[in-house]
Amino acid sequence: MKKLIKIFYCNVALLLLVLLLVGCKDDAKGSPTVEKAGEESASQTEKEIDGADSPSESTESSSNNDSPDAKDSISNPFEETTEKGENSLSTYSSQEIEYARIWLQLGPNQDIDELIVHHIPAGTPLNPSDTTSGSYPEDVIQLSGSRLVDGSITYSGNGDGTINVYNVPLRWDGNYPAGETFYKEITQNTKQVYITPSTGKDVIKLINKLNSN
Repeated sequence: MKKLIKIFYCNVALLLLVLLLVGCKDDAKGSPTVEKAGEESASQTEKEIDGADSPSESTESSSNNDSPDAKDSISNPFEETTEKGENSLSTYSSQEIEYARIWLQLGPNQDIDELIVHHIPAGTPLNPSDTTSGSYPEDVIQLSGSRLVDGSITYSGNGDGTINVYNVPLRWDGNYPAGETFYKEITQNTKQVYITPSTGKDVIKLINKLNSN
């Protein structure tokens, strides 16, 4: 009887030992899994942190937006205003601008003291000193300097940016009477010229020298 009891306890102890070994084996298998999961979680966290916009990257992005190229693409309002303020023609009349532009383009002498504007009505003789002189068929404008050497421009406007230039001098010199044919050729052979819409200080400089009559 005692022998049977002893064998029973031995079997129980052996069973407990087997169960204990199996449990340890399961724990040994489970630990790496937990550790691996922890490592993967930590790795994922690091990736998320690395992927986020760090202050340095945000600063770098802002710095790129303030680069010289970015600034060059934006006009300077002060420079633009200054340029327009100095060269603007908005305060002058269309007639004043017209006179200055025509002289700037066609004037024989740009270094003049005055830009004299003389309005000549239709029917006025081209050469009042010659009895055979023909007359202007339309109203014309004569631009000249204050000196004979400055020359002159006699023209009529077409309202489309072009003018008809009459080939007449500021002062007539020669043998007279010249004859009607001579003056007829002048009035019938005007030269049409397109006037460039110039702007800037050169136009304003001439406008400030205007003397209209």
